[in-house]
Amino acid sequence: MRLAVLSALLPRPALRRALAWLLCCAPACIAALPAPGWGAPGTVTQVTIDGPIGPATAEHVRRGLEHAARDGHRLVILQMDTPGGLDTSMREIIKTVLASPVPVASYVAPGGARAASAGTYILYASHVAAMAPGTNLGAATPVAIGGPPGGEAPRPSAPPASAQAPASAPGSALERKQVNDAVAYIRGLAQLRGRNADWAERAVREAISLPAADALAQRVIDLVAPDVDSLLRQIDGRTVQVQGREVKLETAGATVVPHEADWRVRLLAALTHPSVALMLMMIGIYGLFFEFSNPGVGIPGVLGGICLLLALYALQLLPVDYAGLGLVLLGVALMAAEAFAPSFGVLGLGGALAFGIGAVILIDTDAPGFGIPLAFIVTLAAVSALVIGAIATMALKARRRAVVTGDEALAGSLAEVQETDAEGAWVLHAGERWRAHGTAPLRPGQQARVLGRRGLVLEVEPLDGDHSPTRTTGGRP
Repeated sequence: MRLAVLSALLPRPALRRALAWLLCCAPACIAALPAPGWGAPGTVTQVTIDGPIGPATAEHVRRGLEHAARDGHRLVILQMDTPGGLDTSMREIIKTVLASPVPVASYVAPGGARAASAGTYILYASHVAAMAPGTNLGAATPVAIGGPPGGEAPRPSAPPASAQAPASAPGSALERKQVNDAVAYIRGLAQLRGRNADWAERAVREAISLPAADALAQRVIDLVAPDVDSLLRQIDGRTVQVQGREVKLETAGATVVPHEADWRVRLLAALTHPSVALMLMMIGIYGLFFEFSNPGVGIPGVLGGICLLLALYALQLLPVDYAGLGLVLLGVALMAAEAFAPSFGVLGLGGALAFGIGAVILIDTDAPGFGIPLAFIVTLAAVSALVIGAIATMALKARRRAVVTGDEALAGSLAEVQETDAEGAWVLHAGERWRAHGTAPLRPGQQARVLGRRGLVLEVEPLDGDHSPTRTTGGRP
């Protein structure tokens, strides 16, 4: 009916035929167009994890998966080379991968790379797990429990200890709780993706590792690929479960688009490095200390406040030991006190020692890449001690200098007698006119040495003439 009305309105037969063709064929043409979403043709996002896994890494992965979902990419490749990292950041990455509407393929590459500790968990959580030849994974024992990474915690099915053995200490109980929690977590990921759950449990309990070929043979990973192009060819046509639905991967010949970290992620990575956080805290404390010591300067206070806030932001993202933080603050306070209350080095040495011990235990984890190097701690403590020592030395030198103001500066200084009268004399001292009494008769133009001050009257003695000890009053003996 609509076609008949339009045909009647259009006088030209050719135009009417073209309109009829468009009305009939447009729906079919529109239906043939690819729908937006994850399956947009020919595009794959590559997100690189290189180094320890921390808050910045989790933010980088989250942004990469969000961009891939927004741009309708077919796949996200997490290329990993990591020694491990923080448990909280690892779990955040895994939750992001599990909730992603875009399939995720974890790829341990290039040759010589590893996916140790936290990297193994991420590999198990991904829809596709792949490794390059010459790589390895494993050693997934939690290392923040206080024991050695390779120490095997007792299995739940192990026979009970002998009656002579002491009851398990709180530390060993905590270790078993954390290991069992990690075992349950990685077994759940293995069952979700259909991978070897028994080996995953051994990787947690015994901290074992596997090379790429053995990992493929034991169904820990899905495939071994020498490069990204080979990975895309091998997984082409594979079906994976994404948010409860089956998705067929079409990746052969896809274009790989690297997702680079933006300035926010790079800034977060720099701030959350423990050494940088410690240094920012030192700069902040010293800046505020100098500002409070010399109010009105401005620059030390502003810079110190900014650095201290940045350090506190970084420390709240890191697993901080508050005993270590307290020792660091105590050490800084003692070293600062040495500059203002010299104690022959006792306060300064004690402060440097407290600072060093606190910095060693400041970060409460053994996660690779998140410890503070001992050489950096020693250097920072030595520099702080040298700065405080230099300030103390300058203070001592200033203390030994002659006093140039006040009553103490008057004694021994020279004055010139200008005139005398019945009440004494008037002298010129440091450009000021003073009433003076002399220990001997004074005369105009004579030089006199100031002995002291009594109220607004100077006590002087002449430098030439009769220096009789008899005091003059009004210029008369």
